[in-house]
Amino acid sequence: MSTGKQIRMGRICGPDGRVLMVAMDHAAIGGPMKYLKDPEDAIEAVVEGVPDSLLLTRGMLRHGWRAIPPEVGLILRISGGFTILEGAQEFRDRIISTVEDAMRWGVDGVAVTVKFGHELEGEFIQAVSKIADDCDRWEMPLLIEVMVGLRASSGLTEDDALAVAARSAAELGADMVKIKYPSKGGNLAEVAEGCPVPILVLGGKKAGDDEVLDMVGKAVNEGAMGVTMGRNVWEREDPADFMARIHNLLGRDIARG
Repeated sequence: MSTGKQIRMGRICGPDGRVLMVAMDHAAIGGPMKYLKDPEDAIEAVVEGVPDSLLLTRGMLRHGWRAIPPEVGLILRISGGFTILEGAQEFRDRIISTVEDAMRWGVDGVAVTVKFGHELEGEFIQAVSKIADDCDRWEMPLLIEVMVGLRASSGLTEDDALAVAARSAAELGADMVKIKYPSKGGNLAEVAEGCPVPILVLGGKKAGDDEVLDMVGKAVNEGAMGVTMGRNVWEREDPADFMARIHNLLGRDIARG
């Protein structure tokens, strides 16, 4: 990894190499969601829990940057291009910004989604490959969020399909991979063992405290470097308290900010 990428990765991750990243990129798709209506207020509530980094859209960054402490790393989502108005069957990420734009915004990394098994899988791969080239050129870390469609898992276990997607993302140039935790009693260990870059487990739909924390604990024990969570953090009554419990599962004892 180049020097520039290493420096930026050092801002995205904690000193221990672990990552508690809070995703706040939902409003570009879902509109003025209850807990994200005011970007600055939303970010203030989250940074009290001392995240290592935030995953943001341009709008959240533009309107909420004053609430971001200088030590918090920033990832800019540069894919998207749809809203809930388009219809669930049509959700298809497109590249909507550039790595050069991210450089101007002063962020530490960029994020894109690749949908493996989608009928347009080849187009997703082609698009992210170009982004990976730009990230190497500008020494910008790339987070690839992988989603696995039915075609990718046909004839495979979910663990196997996730392992294929994670490794493919790394082969395409990801410096980190964001992925779901296997359902139905699956195990992340084989996914992590076959992926040469850090894996961050996503939170997904809002779930109960115990369910989320149990998943985080399993993921870390099975090889995940950390987590990237949105609704399961900022939809809590006390986000900072819940984040403290996640920090604990990452082997940390961090006081509220």
